[in-house]
Amino acid sequence: QLQLVESGGGLVQAGDSLRLSCRASGRTFSSYVMGWFRQNPGKEREFVAAFGQLTERTYYADSVKGRFTVSTEVPKNTTFLQMNSLKPEDTAIYYCAAREGLVVQATDRWDYWGQGTQVTVSS
Repeated sequence: QLQLVESGGGLVQAGDSLRLSCRASGRTFSSYVMGWFRQNPGKEREFVAAFGQLTERTYYADSVKGRFTVSTEVPKNTTFLQMNSLKPEDTAIYYCAAREGLVVQATDRWDYWGQGTQVTVSS
């Protein structure tokens, strides 16, 4: 089992930045694809970004491309989501996820999930 714990959420103003962290434990971190998703009440969880650790390729939703950056630090077993130029529509609970294999956007194909961290962006 792989355990994921997110941190770094909070309340910020539009245009501000936040960096979310996701620390993994329990299994070999570097063999997993790491992803970030977000969800608002009554809405489906949506793909935000992902990092393929073996390929070192990054993937982003169109809504965050150019503003968000996903990265990992393998020695720290940690994945980061740097969020710049935040907008009110970025408000959501952000979840870290992991899976083996390729990056996919479908949430039901990710195997491990963190508990989520709230990000609120005021206008």
